[in-house]
Amino acid sequence: MRIATWNVNSIAARLPVVLRWAEYERPDVLCLQEIKCVDAKFPAAEFEALGYASVTHGQPTYNGVAILALSPVDGVVKGLPGDEEPGHSRLVAGTVGGITVVNVYIPNGSEVGSDKYSFKLDWLARLRMFLDERYSAADPVLICGDFNVAPDDRDVHDPKLWDGKILCSPAEREALEKVREWGFEDAFRLHTTDGGHFSWWDYRAGAFRRNAGLRIDHVWVTAPLLKRCASVRIDKEPRMWDRPSDHAPVIAEFTAG
Repeated sequence: MRIATWNVNSIAARLPVVLRWAEYERPDVLCLQEIKCVDAKFPAAEFEALGYASVTHGQPTYNGVAILALSPVDGVVKGLPGDEEPGHSRLVAGTVGGITVVNVYIPNGSEVGSDKYSFKLDWLARLRMFLDERYSAADPVLICGDFNVAPDDRDVHDPKLWDGKILCSPAEREALEKVREWGFEDAFRLHTTDGGHFSWWDYRAGAFRRNAGLRIDHVWVTAPLLKRCASVRIDKEPRMWDRPSDHAPVIAEFTAG
């Protein structure tokens, strides 16, 4: 089974890119973040034509997450307990082929010390509570998405430049580590231990051309899936297409359980 995650930065703006990629890559599960539309406006029919069923948790203009799958998605959960309505649509989860997939778009935080930064740290704490209450690390559970945190300096093109700043600050990394300690391992690091591998590049200043990016899009797995994880890769090709997202998809492949 192949499970992919991709912050598409508006499905309306990026639909041709996402359809093109999904058609040639054919992941069994594709988790999207920042779809930026309500459920009724998600282009489900276009993905259904490729064989994908879609489960969405959207909102107008901002945020929004979706799971696309070639087989049924069971046990669907939308949002965290305590989310305000209409709130932030940042989590959708379900079980596909025996694997529980939790798709998240963790808040950016805007600026260290801001109200949005505090919201981000609180959201991560609530995510940990959600995992504690609903799932078991003894089961095959995968969490993926745009985490908006580079876990360590290997995931940053210029650690000195980003030191203490948003996406790399100590408090964000500590809050994300508490989520990981629930029972996850970074699947990418199982296969690739060196730095210089990024999933997001700013549109400005030729960042992609210079590979001046951050690795903030992740696939984490529990022990039962770690043993089955055959590969994890970042596909930079769609970042070179016309009107791309500023993120690249990350694909994890698992052997049969």
